[in-house]
Amino acid sequence: MDYLPLFIDVRGRKVVVVGGGELAARKLRLLVRAHAAVTVISTVAVAEIEALAAAGALRRERRAFAAGDVDGSAAVFAASGDPFLDAEVSAAARAANVPVNVVDRPDLSTFVVPAIVDREPVVIGISSSAAAPVLTRRLRAQIEALLPARLGALARFAARFRGAALGVLPTPAARRRFWEHFFDSPVAEAILAGDVRRAHGDILPLLNRATAEAGIVYLVGAGPGDPDLLTLRALRLMQQADVVLHDELIGAGILERVRRDAERIYVGKSKGRHGLSQDEINALMVREARRGKRVLRLKGGDPFVFGRGGEEMEYLNRHGVEVVAVPGITAGVGALAYAGIPLTHREHASAVTFVTGHVRPGDPGIDWKALARGDQTLVVYMGLSNAGEIAERLVAGGLAAGTPAAIVQNGTRNDQIVVTATLRELGAVAERHAGKGPALLVIGSVVNLAHGSTNPESANPENPNRETPNRESQRAVAW
Repeated sequence: MDYLPLFIDVRGRKVVVVGGGELAARKLRLLVRAHAAVTVISTVAVAEIEALAAAGALRRERRAFAAGDVDGSAAVFAASGDPFLDAEVSAAARAANVPVNVVDRPDLSTFVVPAIVDREPVVIGISSSAAAPVLTRRLRAQIEALLPARLGALARFAARFRGAALGVLPTPAARRRFWEHFFDSPVAEAILAGDVRRAHGDILPLLNRATAEAGIVYLVGAGPGDPDLLTLRALRLMQQADVVLHDELIGAGILERVRRDAERIYVGKSKGRHGLSQDEINALMVREARRGKRVLRLKGGDPFVFGRGGEEMEYLNRHGVEVVAVPGITAGVGALAYAGIPLTHREHASAVTFVTGHVRPGDPGIDWKALARGDQTLVVYMGLSNAGEIAERLVAGGLAAGTPAAIVQNGTRNDQIVVTATLRELGAVAERHAGKGPALLVIGSVVNLAHGSTNPESANPENPNRETPNRESQRAVAW
């Protein structure tokens, strides 16, 4: 380790910045936020620095640097851009045993300024010991994306109740267990979601119960398959869950992001694997939540788009179990984007309808005649096995037999396949793709915009059924 990472309290303390250009302004933005008593020494300065001085945010001295300027400073920054002046500032600071940073000159510096992720009062510094500043900026961006925007509010909330926890819980071990529970609790989740009123109402009961925390169920949409389409909230809850209930649509790439020591229970059905019935799944969620566990019901796509999320939420509410729904990208949005098929387009479709191609025995049938419109995009979930019947009913309802159609299979995954046809050909094409993975039917003229639909081979009328694998170049277009 080349540098010892430290956080220095500079509030109200003298910090000297030598230089008045953009390099100096960058350092000043951080120092002003840290409430340092800043003195800027430079004969000229950019407008931003002059404005800060006029506002009283710093002291401005319009003169040349002198060695005595560093005396009594908590830190010195040399940011003039003049290599000789910066070397002079460094030498003066070192002689006075004052920490000094020279911009872009680690050899003249006794400390470096890391890339900073600021969720005040939570601050994260990332450094490559000045070896690769572009890399540290990239890492900062990645960490910024992972951290909740209200993380600082959560830290401040916890600080207000530290005294109460100290009074109720007598031992350090008990307090540690409480705070471990707190940061994974519904109270913390409420703060991160912006519901401070609920958090204030729940914190004292949580403190009184200490470790006897009530469980909760999260109905989380995992998206259509690509792990990169997980929402930040879904990823956070996956790292907090005690028990994860998942089905066949949740691939290994997504499950790898679940907390390592969480219990994983497969509840789906597939060839050679017998899952649980919906009633059994419902009962399991209630049982685990009543044991005080955080239960993650991880569902493909979005829980409320043909995912039985509504049924499960009703059941949990009836049994007095707290439940939170976290939306995900549904396959009808994600898979079509990766295939290059827009749901709406001013020249093709002014509306979109999502419909299931599978209904339970005894349920009312779908009014396909009402859906036989030429000015919309029709997306059919779970319709591959009866695609021919769906096509026939749409044609009988007035939709042209030559209407473009597509099958998008294994949407957003590396093995995604897009097969285009016409409505009259859809049934035969679907038969060839049965059992090859979950699929959507897409019907409407927007299908003509699918990736690969304009190349000469796919446009050949003797090759009407075009199969387009999901190549990396196509994915880049979809992004």
